[in-house]
Amino acid sequence: QLVESGGGSVQAGGSLRLSCVGSGFTFSDFNMRWYRQAPGKERDMVAHISSADYPTRYLDSVKGRFTISRDNAKNTVYLQMNSLIPDDTAVYYCNAWRAWPNGDYWGQGTQVTVSS
Repeated sequence: QLVESGGGSVQAGGSLRLSCVGSGFTFSDFNMRWYRQAPGKERDMVAHISSADYPTRYLDSVKGRFTISRDNAKNTVYLQMNSLIPDDTAVYYCNAWRAWPNGDYWGQGTQVTVSS
């Protein structure tokens, strides 16, 4: 199970920090990702952090503004979002993924709304 929190409404230029707590699986074994989906659009991967050595990847449009991090002791992954713009408005989903043995878990999503 994954449970997200930290979404909300903010003005452009503001910041939010999303959190996602995992339970029921070995959190440290999983790659963690944040996705987002705006109305009428596809779900895009925003940020990725690996299970080992923690290399990260980001969607081009959020590079330099968003930072993904994880705390395996707390079974938690974070997404720090700075300099938010209206195009960041979406439902943000947490995902835990492992290739083998296969594992793929999703959170329920948290709404982020950025007003101009």
